[in-house]
Amino acid sequence: MKKILFRKLLLDCLLFFLITLLSISLIIWVFQAVNFLDIIIEDGRNYNVYLGYTLLNFPKIISRILPFALFFGFAYVFIKYEVNNELLIFWNHGIHKLQVINFFLKFSFLAVIFQLILLNIIVPKSQEVARSLIKSSNVDYFESLIKPKKFNDTIQGLTIYADKKNFNGELINIYIKNSSLNNQFQVTFAKKGIFEKKGKSKILVLYDGQTINYNNGNLTNFKFVKSDFSFSRMNSHAVVITKLQEQSSLELIKCIKILRDKKSTDLLNCDKENIRNINKELFKRIINPFYLISLILVSLFLIILSKENINYIKLRFLIFVIGIIVLVLSESLLGYISDINSKNIFLLIVPFVIFFTIYFLIFKNLKITFIK
Repeated sequence: MKKILFRKLLLDCLLFFLITLLSISLIIWVFQAVNFLDIIIEDGRNYNVYLGYTLLNFPKIISRILPFALFFGFAYVFIKYEVNNELLIFWNHGIHKLQVINFFLKFSFLAVIFQLILLNIIVPKSQEVARSLIKSSNVDYFESLIKPKKFNDTIQGLTIYADKKNFNGELINIYIKNSSLNNQFQVTFAKKGIFEKKGKSKILVLYDGQTINYNNGNLTNFKFVKSDFSFSRMNSHAVVITKLQEQSSLELIKCIKILRDKKSTDLLNCDKENIRNINKELFKRIINPFYLISLILVSLFLIILSKENINYIKLRFLIFVIGIIVLVLSESLLGYISDINSKNIFLLIVPFVIFFTIYFLIFKNLKITFIK
């Protein structure tokens, strides 16, 4: 019977936690997806790239929302059980409050392991794949890049200007400067231009114009009645540099060790000027997940309180405030990370100090004494 009660309480907590996690994450994901529309509108990428890029950012959102969702979900269920007198079933079956606390304490370590896997494996990999998706994709929607009476330089080394665009989709009075080639550039003027499909790609067909070429100090020009301008092998200004968030934790730890030993390395983002950011990223991935234990313990204070207490509402509000403080601390303390590892020891032990402090307060509140 006791196992059934524990299983029922845990399943209810997990169910509401998952509902909270997915609901908030989906809302944030939708807002981010709207912002990522720039990938298509301003960067000329196709819809498959946009969809893949936005979906690959979902694990990152999950990892950020998980601590709050875990605390809120568990706290809500504990309050619901108390208000509906469902916790009395546990006490009437001889289950001590400390047994419930220890049961969820064991579960909190599973939550920490899940968050560690999420932050150290899934999120960096998904961010890396998302960046690779942008880097390896082509600029497909050229029409969206060219806005009349505006110099458009979304594509690297290429500036395009057009006076206007008529109802037939034709660009009038076009100016194109291509400086993507080494030690040379090309300027093209045309009275009219229109995009046409050629194979799997699109080209800009220019009419009645001329092209001026500059190559190592020599100028040449030629006039044309019709000329094709291809956008193949041209990249946009999308950021394709690998960030710390996309690197594996093993690489970051290896970098710290190399810098400590003052050895040379060709690892990405591994230099002395970046060591503080590397420490910050590692703390966020490895240390911050342990705050989840404290968050679950704070929510467990709600099973100690009785709704018959005259200050029940105030105490319940206080517990929520404490939970929010723990959440804020877990994020704000990252700003104090130093590039000197010895100075980070205090920040390393903070989540464990909070955990033992809360657990001690629970023991004290339950008036538990250690009997050997």
